[in-house]
Amino acid sequence: MNMWVRPEGDPRSVASPVGELATIRLYLTNYRLTLGMKCEDLSPEQLASRSVPPSTMSLLGLVRHLAGVEHNWFHRILQGNPDTPRLYSSDLDFDGAVADPAVVEEAFTVWREQIAAADHWLDSPIDLDELVNMANGEQGSVRDILIHMVEEYARHCGHADLLRECIDGRAGQ
Repeated sequence: MNMWVRPEGDPRSVASPVGELATIRLYLTNYRLTLGMKCEDLSPEQLASRSVPPSTMSLLGLVRHLAGVEHNWFHRILQGNPDTPRLYSSDLDFDGAVADPAVVEEAFTVWREQIAAADHWLDSPIDLDELVNMANGEQGSVRDILIHMVEEYARHCGHADLLRECIDGRAGQ
């Protein structure tokens, strides 16, 4: 089987965290790393390829989408900045994820910046039961939003696995 990395070289943690927030953070971090691994060593053309017609989804599109998801939930909602424009909101069909090295570099830079900003917020004191205002006027708990982030990455890592397998046969892990 064409594995990504040997188990001893896998950057993802298999630790058993103590506490709910630590567990959420571990899963979120591991899924972020998984998405990055799925995109490693691919050309801009491969990253932008839409491997499962008629879908317009691509690995590059997923990176851009998840940068927007990180920004929306951590910056706009959890930090109370709902008027900040959303990232990539006009690209719901992934058409902006094109095989241009500058587009690829920008997408990965923005994604990493959003992860770093989210992790910085996660390093602050957090009350998982705190209610925050959602974009739809309702309230949601910090816990629910963080669990949603894990779910969002888990779902899209499944998509990324299928996309990568279509590109070069690498699957799993």
